Amino acid sequence: MYHNYMGNDLAAGKIRNITISGKVACGTTTLFHKLKTVLAPKGWKFFSGGQFMRDYAIKNNLFPNNSKNHHAATIYPDEFDKEVDAMMKKRLQEESKLLIESDLAGFNAQGIPSIFKILLDCSDDAVRIDRLVNRDKITVNEAKEHLLQREAENVKKWRRLYGDNNFWDPKYYDLVIDTYKNGPTETLNLALKAIEVY
Repeated sequence: MYHNYMGNDLAAGKIRNITISGKVACGTTTLFHKLKTVLAPKGWKFFSGGQFMRDYAIKNNLFPNNSKNHHAATIYPDEFDKEVDAMMKKRLQEESKLLIESDLAGFNAQGIPSIFKILLDCSDDAVRIDRLVNRDKITVNEAKEHLLQREAENVKKWRRLYGDNNFWDPKYYDLVIDTYKNGPTETLNLALKAIEVY
């Protein structure tokens, strides 16, 4: 388990918003929904970038071969990607008690005061592949190909849009959790413990 409290722009009681980011099948959506259950009664708002993009893709028939499985960022026009990322960044700047889950939310939140940035990592790719097999009902070979191709295409696009960065470098985040070593409940508890620190 690796978690890192950076807190350079955070002071006691000063968390305004939270972001959750991570690679494919690292558990970001699961943590998002678990935190939502805890934070909703406290008046928090929620936005899932992945679900927003998925709904847009379904509405605009962007899925290849009518597949509704998780997909690469390359199916969206560059300008639309940038607009959605800019919208999330604006919300993080202007709103409070907002939880956002998306691939680049934490990276794009750099420099915005009082944002607690969570990164989920999975140190064993075999576990991520198994998660894809179970979640999307595909074969192991399909999951392997999907994982490698989707991540390579996504990173290539994001580097074209935002520069040659490692978007999941721990230095950009306040908390890093390995979801290979920590299950969903442990991951939630680590996140809640870290949030309470501030």
